[in-house]
Amino acid sequence: MRRLTDQEGQKLQQIVRRGSTSSVRFRRAMMLLASAGGNRVPVIARLVQADEDTVRDVIHRFNEIGLACLDPRWAGGRPRLLSPDDEDFVVQTATARPTRLGQPFTRWSIRKLLAHLRNVHGRVIRIGREALRRLLARRGVTFQRTKTWKESPDPEREAKLDRIEEVLDCFPDRVFAFDEFGPLGIRPTGGAGWAPASHPERHPATYRRTHGVRYFHGCYSVGDDTLWGVNRRKKGAANTLAALRSVRAARPDGAPIYVILDNLSAHKGETIRRWAKKNRVELCFTPTYASWANPIEAHFGPLRQFTIANSHHPNHTVQTRGLRAYLRWRNANARHRDVLAAERKERTRIRSEKGIRWGGRPLKTAA
Repeated sequence: MRRLTDQEGQKLQQIVRRGSTSSVRFRRAMMLLASAGGNRVPVIARLVQADEDTVRDVIHRFNEIGLACLDPRWAGGRPRLLSPDDEDFVVQTATARPTRLGQPFTRWSIRKLLAHLRNVHGRVIRIGREALRRLLARRGVTFQRTKTWKESPDPEREAKLDRIEEVLDCFPDRVFAFDEFGPLGIRPTGGAGWAPASHPERHPATYRRTHGVRYFHGCYSVGDDTLWGVNRRKKGAANTLAALRSVRAARPDGAPIYVILDNLSAHKGETIRRWAKKNRVELCFTPTYASWANPIEAHFGPLRQFTIANSHHPNHTVQTRGLRAYLRWRNANARHRDVLAAERKERTRIRSEKGIRWGGRPLKTAA
């Protein structure tokens, strides 16, 4: 898979962490984020319980069309009344600022856009409101809120990503990832599940919350595909050091290990750096605003979907027990290929096109 841009990484991370109304979109985003984090195809297939060929198809499709692969589209029906040139004109008009076209407003509605198209001199646009909406959707133009954007200002962005890619390729059995997940509050949380038609499961609404929050400090072994962690009251250098010690204990042979983590100040204090140097632990920091490069990010999505979403925990003790129970189940079932193979057969295969590896630039041809 090609290297993600900052905007692509942030968008995938947002979908995986917050979930999506579309299960197809959520699972595809999880595949891409896991691949961008250096996870191998078999690991990603077990993570999303999909066929390995399906994972490869999604990755190859992303290399071709980018994030548009999150929303596969299938269409059919009678021939359109508009020519391709007319469709291009409609799209250009819809994506242009109305003020540039002499209109006294800052955005289009379907009605305003349709009225403007019908009055264009020298061009006949025969289309209704619903057909216009479908045309825009088919061409990837949707009604969206204006957003801000940011690029990574890290001067060592490429060097950091190259180092993460290098250790994942060369030493997968000695690579670990660490990050915090949260805040985790005590409140009824919406989700989705099976229920009789028109009788969804309901949770009470609460506004008085006195339990505070917790943060899940998670550690992930790339080589073993194992996830573990504990809940803490807050982030901090002491809790980070405790997590790093648990990672070091996972490889008690004293061999060098590599830990991928983000640039939180609690992750790179002087005490932590001295301990890491003494215990042969190399800290591989992700670039600023590029925490999507951390392999553990893709595994936080299922954690939220299956333990936080659709829950109503009475307190943090019960919530923590649920997290630990899920982690035990997840680690015990991560490598049961026979069980997962039966589920993969029921899933739809998607056509794909050839692409390149997950994090690299195209290889240079020999001179």
